[in-house]
Amino acid sequence: MNRKLLVTGSSGLIGSEVSTYFSERGWDVHGVDSNMRAEFFGPEGDTRWNQQRLSETLPRFTHHELDIRDRSGVLELIETLEPDAIVHSAAQPSHDRAAAIPFDDFDTNAVGTLNLLEATRRHARDASFVHMSTNKVYGDRPNTLDLVEQETRYDYADPDFADGIAEDFPIDQSKHSLFGASKVAADIMVQEYGRYFDMKTACLRGGCLTGPNHSGVELHGFLSYLVKCNMIGRKYTIFGYKGKQVRDNIHSLDVARFMEAFIESPRSGEVYNLGGGRDNSCSILEAFQLIEEISGNEMIYDYDDQNRSGDHICYISDLSKMKAHYPQWDISKSLTDIFTEIHDSWTKRLAKEKA
Repeated sequence: MNRKLLVTGSSGLIGSEVSTYFSERGWDVHGVDSNMRAEFFGPEGDTRWNQQRLSETLPRFTHHELDIRDRSGVLELIETLEPDAIVHSAAQPSHDRAAAIPFDDFDTNAVGTLNLLEATRRHARDASFVHMSTNKVYGDRPNTLDLVEQETRYDYADPDFADGIAEDFPIDQSKHSLFGASKVAADIMVQEYGRYFDMKTACLRGGCLTGPNHSGVELHGFLSYLVKCNMIGRKYTIFGYKGKQVRDNIHSLDVARFMEAFIESPRSGEVYNLGGGRDNSCSILEAFQLIEEISGNEMIYDYDDQNRSGDHICYISDLSKMKAHYPQWDISKSLTDIFTEIHDSWTKRLAKEKA
């Protein structure tokens, strides 16, 4: 009998990549999604195209139209399926949007996660539970680190942070945004179910997660939205920090590969900073330069001196713990690979829209 994987947020960037990856490896994949992204972000955030793509291309994929805030629905589904592993990637993912919809944000990110954890404890206790957390659980505390300003980016002044930020970095007494706070609640709860109930849980504190199947919008989806703006000639707005703010970018395939490593050799109540590391880091100005080289289009942009509240000036994930626990895993997609794939994906999607 094939192993069963339950993926929440299966029509999103990470969920769809995970669904494809595990389906191709012989798992029966059950995707949970209710297209809340369209509700959060409007038509440009709609993910139905991705849901349709999965249903058409993956013979082992089954879609379940379910909102993770529906506690009885979540309990019933997990009791029925008894999955061998769960990847929880459904979320309200935007800082700015969270402030406008605080109840929806917390109910989705925190309560939805609790619904899934308790259903797993009751009905699939031996399942590996992988939670897509976020580096925003650290709030804006990374901004207290001493930085040096270079020509196109900021970087850490302290050599102790040469490899980036590790998992022991403090998460409290800083500004998180309401989104960051709701994700902290979920993150801690996933750890607690691992430690208190001895379940196989992991929190993956994602950096800039990206890839070709992202429905990027201005409020969420940094690289996807930036590339789209370049290709259609839309003006991109830089919010503060001179465009020198730095993110480390990890391809969704490398996220799925790490999840597989954890599921095959699970641990209890673990936390990993999951990003592209220093090699895959770039500032907005450096991202402009890279997409201009790939597309041949000049980047049109303006500058707003007001940075986003709680935004990181420089964030690079230290991958040392991940590599120590799972030495067979490493980054396989370079920054250039990522930009090229996003560019090619938007080329196809925009052509389809015009047809």
